[in-house]
Amino acid sequence: MEEQPTPTRPPWGAWLKAVAGFVAPTTLLTGLLLFFGFAYTDSLYEYFGIDPATLGLSTQDYLLRSAGALYMPVGVMLAAGLVGALGFAWVSSLGDSRPGPVRRMGQVSVVLIACGAALFVLGMLGGFQVWLAGPLDTPLLLVGGLLLVVYGRALHLKTTGHSFPGELKALAIVAALIALSSFWAVQAYAQTHGYDDGRYLARHLRLRPAVVVDTPERLYFGAARVQETSLPEAGPTQKYRYRYRGLRLLAQSGNRMFLIPDGWTRTRGAVIMIPADGSVRVAFRPG
Repeated sequence: MEEQPTPTRPPWGAWLKAVAGFVAPTTLLTGLLLFFGFAYTDSLYEYFGIDPATLGLSTQDYLLRSAGALYMPVGVMLAAGLVGALGFAWVSSLGDSRPGPVRRMGQVSVVLIACGAALFVLGMLGGFQVWLAGPLDTPLLLVGGLLLVVYGRALHLKTTGHSFPGELKALAIVAALIALSSFWAVQAYAQTHGYDDGRYLARHLRLRPAVVVDTPERLYFGAARVQETSLPEAGPTQKYRYRYRGLRLLAQSGNRMFLIPDGWTRTRGAVIMIPADGSVRVAFRPG
């Protein structure tokens, strides 16, 4: 009985599967969520002139804040992965019985590798400021170019079965570059998304809870339109003497509240921090 030839497999397939199975579910995923949440929060509150370190957010807070902004990057990656998997499965189904499509697919793989290399070089030039690149341009060009090179190489290996010495080491370096560029892209997207959310929130402060604050001393909000009212005298033991309306709760962390006046702009008004304890009296109201 004639022995069946074993199918050609990429020499780095088992290694890549082992690394992905160990890294992706644990360290990489948690680090990506934490990094994304910090970059998003930092950019969001920096729009209002607040250092996130002042908020004192915990690791859990950063992880939770990353969830809302992950839908777009995860959706794009899953869609790209689906397209790539379908294309690779189609090439695998051709076999050796259809040399014409296989030969054309080999030519396509060469084009993909060339385009990926061109995108990578363009991203490197943007990183060195040879041309004016936006925050997302350089990392997306780098990671997109590298992925095209890897995918084109995988198709070429599938159609020709030829590999070159040292391919495993080269793949390890490319994987490290892809991971680095991906984190860079995530940070850039998170910062852009956080800045956009901060700008939107500043224009729609009605989305935040309205706050009425009673204090023993006057507060200063700059040129913002905050209504100050002197409370009626109620004897020498009276603690609260001033009431402020026209405020919104921007954030609260621990025993600190960050209040922002209605009509706040980056050139007019200020965000004020008050303690959430017995030194002030706070009332929330809808609208």
